Amino acid sequence: MDIDFPLILLILTVGTGIVAAVDKFWLAKKRRAVADVLIEKHAHPDDIHKAETEPFIIEQSKSFFPVLLVVFVLRSFIAEPFQIPSGSMEPGLIKGDFILVSKFHYGLRMPVFGNTLIPTGEPARGDVMVFFPPNDSRYFIKRVIGLPGDHVVYRNHQLIINGQLIETTQTAQEPEDRPLKFLAEEKLDSATATVQWMQARDSLTNQLIIWAGPEGEWDVPQGHYLMMGDNRGNSSDGRVWGFVPEENIVGKAVAVWMHWESWSDVPSFSRNKWIE
Repeated sequence: MDIDFPLILLILTVGTGIVAAVDKFWLAKKRRAVADVLIEKHAHPDDIHKAETEPFIIEQSKSFFPVLLVVFVLRSFIAEPFQIPSGSMEPGLIKGDFILVSKFHYGLRMPVFGNTLIPTGEPARGDVMVFFPPNDSRYFIKRVIGLPGDHVVYRNHQLIINGQLIETTQTAQEPEDRPLKFLAEEKLDSATATVQWMQARDSLTNQLIIWAGPEGEWDVPQGHYLMMGDNRGNSSDGRVWGFVPEENIVGKAVAVWMHWESWSDVPSFSRNKWIE
């Protein structure tokens, strides 16, 4: 079962904030009043101290609330770190890359619910974006291919968007890799993406082919986006599960700040870069 961390953080922040506020405006005054009565009666100092002492839950809530609030604000409205979990965005992003996701590029959004509070911009074709797929609570990262209203065709390793063939230039083969990989540059509006296909065997003819991944034709509804992985032959993306609604957007991936594939490895900073 996936843990809904944003919801948990929201609940903890609101909960500790309420406890701290109730104590400040009500419970602390009651404790002070009880202590004043004991002082007038010349009670034992231990009893006075006990009356003044904050209960454990209040003490902990007041300690944690400022920290949780800062984390909540930074994570919800400024930036958030993520780790690349698979090879669907190869070769630009590989499994184990830690990336920084900007939360304000596409507007300040209400945490958990995703609705836009303050619009600051919209996704552009070619952006690398983190989002929730439809009917899935897991974070995904793919590239924006289709904008609202676009007509997108993907066949024979080529994209056609609104009737215009997207320029693709093969740049390299990786013969040392198995399976054999083919790299190409794809010129989109906001970026030049390096996409990847892999050699495979046709299940019917057993002939070697360059596997393009799922092909098809799509009309992107208003308020939605069509997302694809750069590793076109090995990516579960919008070609399979459909369009991403605007409210499912998390943010724009802007930089790689560390690579750490497993706990047994040493973290590396050699891949640090801005994401294009």
